[in-house]
Amino acid sequence: MLISLYLFACCPAIIEIKMGARFIWAIISTILEETALVAIVLIGLPEWGVSVPLPVLITVMVAWAVLAILIYRMGSRALRRKSIVGLLTMVGGKGKVVRSLDSEGVIRINGELWGAKSVVGKIDIGEEVIVKAQNGTKLIVVKYD
Repeated sequence: MLISLYLFACCPAIIEIKMGARFIWAIISTILEETALVAIVLIGLPEWGVSVPLPVLITVMVAWAVLAILIYRMGSRALRRKSIVGLLTMVGGKGKVVRSLDSEGVIRINGELWGAKSVVGKIDIGEEVIVKAQNGTKLIVVKYD
């Protein structure tokens, strides 16, 4: 049942990655985790005098499967995301002025602070800018209209 729940929830992922090795490993590891959980609850805990009702075990197993699905989907999304690295990827990006650009200042773009030069004069704090080019480690920006 849990395997079918897992496959049903990840169906778009099956189509997208065509049963890639990471997806198969995710299924196998989830099955192994659930098997270990059942073995601990049904064999290990009774040895210590602890008994867990079957509905509690089923609830925990379903919760574990849902957690595995969420982690797999979040990880897949993170792996598919295009990495943003380097100055060249900043060109065309939109940022916000952090330190007033009176010819030179600081902007925040993609969550990072960068030194910037304004080509059109002063740009105040909080205004949005577009990166037009780069010169060394400085970004060349214009005011966003």
